[in-house]
Amino acid sequence: MRTPARIRALGAGIAAGLLLAACTGGGSGALPQPSSSGDGEIVVASGLDVTGTDGVRQQLIDAWNRTDDGREHPARLLELPGGTDDQRSQLLGALQSGSARYDVVNLDVTWVPEFAQAGLITALDHQVDLGSDFIPSVAGTARWKGHTYALPFNSDVGLLYYRSDYLHQAGIDQANYPSSTTTWRQLQSIVRELDAAASGGGLGTYQKGWTTQLAAYEGLTVNTVEAFATAGVQLTDADGHFTANATRLRDGLEALRDRAGSAYTLHGALSSDESQSLDDFAAGHTAFLRHWPYAYRLLPHTLPSGSWAVAPLPGKAVLGGQDLAVAADSPRAAYALKLAQFLTDRGSERCLLDAGFAATRVSAYKDPTLSCPLPGTSPTPPPDAPGASGTPGGEVNQMPLDGQDRPRYASTTLLSALASAVQRPRTPYYGAFTQALQSVVHGWLGNPDPPDADQVAAQLDTALHRALSGK
Repeated sequence: MRTPARIRALGAGIAAGLLLAACTGGGSGALPQPSSSGDGEIVVASGLDVTGTDGVRQQLIDAWNRTDDGREHPARLLELPGGTDDQRSQLLGALQSGSARYDVVNLDVTWVPEFAQAGLITALDHQVDLGSDFIPSVAGTARWKGHTYALPFNSDVGLLYYRSDYLHQAGIDQANYPSSTTTWRQLQSIVRELDAAASGGGLGTYQKGWTTQLAAYEGLTVNTVEAFATAGVQLTDADGHFTANATRLRDGLEALRDRAGSAYTLHGALSSDESQSLDDFAAGHTAFLRHWPYAYRLLPHTLPSGSWAVAPLPGKAVLGGQDLAVAADSPRAAYALKLAQFLTDRGSERCLLDAGFAATRVSAYKDPTLSCPLPGTSPTPPPDAPGASGTPGGEVNQMPLDGQDRPRYASTTLLSALASAVQRPRTPYYGAFTQALQSVVHGWLGNPDPPDADQVAAQLDTALHRALSGK
């Protein structure tokens, strides 16, 4: 058994080796691997589980603790307080200073390059296989500069939710309802028909065609990147270097303004996050909503069956989600990796899908023999979970299901959306990038008399150049 001094030396050696390899861009893949096998509890640091108190993540960790490895090395889920930016800061500070003992860290997919470049997480090359069953686009979030640093845990992707009851009341032919081939122009045409129907006194509480998350936080970044990607604007290359220019940025800004302008967008979207936009949609203030997969689990609590549906987002959709990484200085790294593999195996991914997350493995969507090994209980969203207001306590899962008890949309709409989704810029300076983007774009969208798009594009070009160079 290692003494504490040897444990500290091992952690320092791994961290130093990873930092050196990351700074030189890696190479043959011969980075330090998780091999330390000290005793003690495995601590998993994570953000809030949107499936609620005693949610599916906790249930999966409880299942690990019932295994032979889990009885020898039990795991504990530690949920970090605050929003996404706060959690990132807490994890960075704790891992850099060694002030907190985390063995597994549940990272937002945009953080993987930053944590890998800083040597805070361990390379998993040759110990994990991301090629056989993980959705390829999702597997890409766990890699950085040719190395694998994490295991995809639960994914996310932008989707288009719509009020089919409103479309029916407006007399819109069902053949024209949103589908995988719908464009933004076609969606705007439907909105104009809805506006006309509403002006005649129909559609109840309808106010505007669609809403999304345009407050000055990560939701705005996601919506902006989706608009840019749809317009063919690529911001970075695979190594995080800025590749756009002012001309291309203007094209992206015009695409964003076209979809987020006041002609189609619900008033107040500029201050909306996931919770507010979902509440507006459920209250009938809008017919279309850009949101994440977990809304599919929440909406049945507030809207009657048959009054809403979901389709792929027109144009490009952005990937979200979290990946599990092993902390570089974990004295239990070998067992931490075993836990991460357990939490992302085929059965666990089916459980995540059944609970409302987007699973990261194809088998969770397609294998008819695969079922969730957890007891058949459904967690209840906490009162402060996004979109959970008014959710009755103790209710069972009300999601529409298919013949194999999966969410009905999962094997078609959700899986195809994940497969074709794009990533946000892959860069170790993602925090600086998203802040720079938000600071320019939010003020421009909210300005009733905005400056010329060329002027804003030049400002954004300067801000992103600086942010993505680490200055």
